[in-house]
Amino acid sequence: MNSCRGARTAVIVGAGVAGLTAALVLARKGWRVEIAEAGPEQATSGWGLCLTGPALRALDELGLADRCLAEGYGMTAITHVDRNGESAGHVQLPRLIGAERPAMVGMARPVLHRILRETAERSGVVVHYGMTVTGVDQEEELVRARLSDGTVRQVALLVGADGIRSSVRGLLGLETSLDYHGQMVWRALVPRPLWATGVHQFAGEVNTAGLVPLSGSQAYVFLTENGVGRSGLPDTELAPRLREFLEVFPGRVEEIRPLVSASESVVRRPVQTALLAGAWNRGNGVVIGDAAHAPAPQMASGAALAIEDGLVLAHELECHESVGAGLRSFVGRRAQRCRRLVQTSVEIAGLEQAQRHHEAYPLVDACHRQMAEPA
Repeated sequence: MNSCRGARTAVIVGAGVAGLTAALVLARKGWRVEIAEAGPEQATSGWGLCLTGPALRALDELGLADRCLAEGYGMTAITHVDRNGESAGHVQLPRLIGAERPAMVGMARPVLHRILRETAERSGVVVHYGMTVTGVDQEEELVRARLSDGTVRQVALLVGADGIRSSVRGLLGLETSLDYHGQMVWRALVPRPLWATGVHQFAGEVNTAGLVPLSGSQAYVFLTENGVGRSGLPDTELAPRLREFLEVFPGRVEEIRPLVSASESVVRRPVQTALLAGAWNRGNGVVIGDAAHAPAPQMASGAALAIEDGLVLAHELECHESVGAGLRSFVGRRAQRCRRLVQTSVEIAGLEQAQRHHEAYPLVDACHRQMAEPA
């Protein structure tokens, strides 16, 4: 029997949000955990993210919510603005960690990664950078993982937390498609305007835009470019093109445009989703986070799902005698919630492109309230 209370060793592939969360919780429960991260140390990509209520609830269970709130920017509401620059309503998000604490926090992605990495390493997790898993064999009670440095690990658990283009997913024989939804998302790191004390979303004639505070001094601007094929642009054209897209928005977006022009941190990425329709596990191997369920960014809940995955995975393994039983229970507990979020994010992306914002806003509100239910 693959006893969770016997050989408690794990290799996790990917030192992102899902992988680091799973690693630190497993380590706290007595597992010996190694992470294989293909990228170099401290090479976290992305400018910022929102940690919604479910993410804060999970982080609070780990004792990390207050640190994230201290290093980020706490918020309670999303303000929707119509094409004329007028308010189209406010969504007050559920405060899941207490009435006196914010409902969500915006923060720089590298800051969240640093907090999770430091906590994991203090818990005994060993992170190997520039390394990944190249082969997997199931050996009854263990998984035999071949690493890219030529070494082999025989462990009780293999976790693929290596993102939407997961290689572990393929090594385990799990298949899914990457779906592109006709949108490119732009992000630019800018100084935070004083009026930006929550998330703002601006409807445009063609595209949508927004602003998310990350700290007392920083925010990021986002723009969703609708009805476009996947394409690349030279880095030198990104800031001027983003400013051009923002010129058609009235109201407070006019204050944002000069900030974008001065920004040296502008990125443009395709909106893609992935969703494993069947099992997320084979034998004692499992995929979590974006490797199993990558939503479109419209719900700002990808990080929440990733953090919840790491926490729930460790809890389910603790509750079952065998690793296999724990993994099956984990997938059964998570699949419906994650599927609903991915499908809702895709629906919102479609409504945005159809300029049906009055239908998208209530859907966002309803989905946030569904996500407020226990994980």
